[in-house]
Amino acid sequence: MAHGMADERTATARGPADEQAATARDSTDEQAVVEDMSTWRNHFLTLLDRIPMPIAVCRIDGGVHVANPAMAAEWGTVPGRLAGRSLRELFTPRSEEQIERLVRALRTGRTSRYPIEVSWRSAPDGVERHGEFTIDPIMGAPGPLPVLLAMLYVRHERPAPPPSPRGSVTEAQARILSLAASGATTAAIGKALGLTVDGVNYHLTRLSQRWRVQGRTALVAKAYALGVLAPGRWPPVPADGVTSP
Repeated sequence: MAHGMADERTATARGPADEQAATARDSTDEQAVVEDMSTWRNHFLTLLDRIPMPIAVCRIDGGVHVANPAMAAEWGTVPGRLAGRSLRELFTPRSEEQIERLVRALRTGRTSRYPIEVSWRSAPDGVERHGEFTIDPIMGAPGPLPVLLAMLYVRHERPAPPPSPRGSVTEAQARILSLAASGATTAAIGKALGLTVDGVNYHLTRLSQRWRVQGRTALVAKAYALGVLAPGRWPPVPADGVTSP
């Protein structure tokens, strides 16, 4: 009998320890899941940054979760500044009926691809543009409603005009050029502006193509030659009046 009581006491003593071990294993498993999700999210954002097509991930009401540099470039800003804004605020649909049809379809669980014709005035040059959003619902996201992958196809896009004697750049590009002129690395520029390395390289590549130069040194020199960066200032800063509205 004494032996049985001892066994019972031993089992009781081991119970909490076993529960703690199980809890620790569960916590480790949850941590691994969170780390995996974070890794895949970073992979997705890196891929998004590399795509030259303007893309946004948004809510069913059009509120932007994430925008890539190509989408932000249409508005002369950086992706982080589009977060929280609505596509309905940025783009004018050709037909409200297309929007209503999309919302009705999504609320009833249909997940087909939906085209929506839009127009907008691009911030870098103020020219009215026309295009078409392709809206793809992404199921499996948390919550009862899907998130939307909105890809913008720009129509009748004209080649960039030759640079004027005094250059004009977006606010994001001006800040990138200033930091590049100060000797900051791509990673440091991205950290300062809330961009990924690919996002910074996207803007640098666009400027290099527009100004027809190769290499960061030539790009910075061209920025000074065009009056984009203020002469005689350290650390480098954009000249007054060079950023597009």
